[in-house]
Amino acid sequence: MTSPTADTATGPSPAPVGRRERKKAATRQAIADAALHLFLERGYDEVSVREIADAADVSTTTLFKHFPAKEALVFDEDSDQEARLLAAVRERPKGRSIPAALREHALTTRLAAADGDAGFSAFADLVAGTPALRDYAQNMWLRHTAALARAIAEESGLAADDPLCAALARFALEAPRAAHGHDNPREAITRAFDLLEHGWSALARPEA
Repeated sequence: MTSPTADTATGPSPAPVGRRERKKAATRQAIADAALHLFLERGYDEVSVREIADAADVSTTTLFKHFPAKEALVFDEDSDQEARLLAAVRERPKGRSIPAALREHALTTRLAAADGDAGFSAFADLVAGTPALRDYAQNMWLRHTAALARAIAEESGLAADDPLCAALARFALEAPRAAHGHDNPREAITRAFDLLEHGWSALARPEA
């Protein structure tokens, strides 16, 4: 948590997080940590929700208050995820196409590099090797389809309900699936977006 600023001239300081909120956050983190530890140790499918709750010293009811599904224990939804996705389209450099901007976003945010981090590599292997987790992660991205389609329409000068915008949004969010099981994930994603680039260029009006 960022400490409050002492410079009151720039506006009021953020209200401090209360004890109840801190306790809830600590409980949530303890559950997530226990789940990840057990999943990495024994495998996702071999660990029950009851075992995770016991390891975190909470009830299963409390666990589900924080995480609506077993898969959610692995992913902590990022409230800024959609904002960054839309910014990739709206704040792209002049001359960069929308598919190219979305490709860059996919390569930098959805194809994270382990950089020698053993913990990250283990997590990535867990997700890649568990179909339920791969599907859940993908569905988390697909929930942004409508918002992305609107941004594409605004930036391209097409009607908000133009099916081209909805199709590009959906396919752009699906494209990183091409990296799964590929020897060169970066190349797989790049080629998938090349296909989107060519189709978009052929069918959409020139972007503003």
